[in-house]
Amino acid sequence: MQILLLGKNGQLGGEFARILPQFGTLTAVDYPEIDFTKPDALRQFVGEVQPGLIVNAAAYTLVDKAEEQPEIAEAINATAVRALAEESARLNAVLVHYSTDFVYDGTKPTIYVEDDAANPLSVYGKTKLAGDQAIMAAGGAYFIFRTSWVYSVGGDQSFVTKVLKWARHHKTLRIVDDQTGSPTWSKALANLTAQVIAKGGDTCYNFAQDHGGLYHLSGKGAVNRYEWARAILALDPGKAEQIVEEIVPASSAEFPAPARRPVHSPLSCERFEKTFGIEVPPWRAMLEKAMAGK
Repeated sequence: MQILLLGKNGQLGGEFARILPQFGTLTAVDYPEIDFTKPDALRQFVGEVQPGLIVNAAAYTLVDKAEEQPEIAEAINATAVRALAEESARLNAVLVHYSTDFVYDGTKPTIYVEDDAANPLSVYGKTKLAGDQAIMAAGGAYFIFRTSWVYSVGGDQSFVTKVLKWARHHKTLRIVDDQTGSPTWSKALANLTAQVIAKGGDTCYNFAQDHGGLYHLSGKGAVNRYEWARAILALDPGKAEQIVEEIVPASSAEFPAPARRPVHSPLSCERFEKTFGIEVPPWRAMLEKAMAGK
């Protein structure tokens, strides 16, 4: 099978670059090899590769910057995704795409399920929702996995790596305790996706036609950022390097940002587990493995 991976340099894409060759011949690209703001060039590239499986791990994820650059966010998160979905349908390929808990407004007091109404608060959330809707409208075989609070340990942009860095440079950390979500380790997210792909085997397209759709896929359970930060520091293998003496809960209002965020957006993975017979680890179990380097 010819496989096309978009976004190979990101937290998730880097994991897929390692995993996907077991399923076929992998073509992995990222910007500037391919410009996601130019849908015609993207269509042409997909046509040249002729993939049977497209994994789209590319996205405009700068949530606050998107408020200043809505056109670019729209181009990458919606227009490019529409082009991928239409080309995927034309080629009878399977499209695997990642969405976000930011499509919800965070006002639901309980955990979100796939049938809950989307009501994004930010440009980022709105453009990601538009991408989801474009895939659904294209009529192809697809898996949309909505995930939450994705992190890696090796990069420098995730909340986990930021907390570890802050703890080595500051004696007091102020972390918001009024934002709740489902932290998701990028490696676990890629591995869970790979298990779904493996179930399709040589009949990946037929499998996606029968079982494709929208699924939540994140670390199971819910935690606020303050408690998450405490867990990160407790599991830090380099704890001796920390100089932090106290972690103080704070409110989001103390850290004003251009983009509004859902304050409560944990995701239920029950539909995923029941459909595929794959158990999703709790967020803390993911974090323990990530911090242990497993």
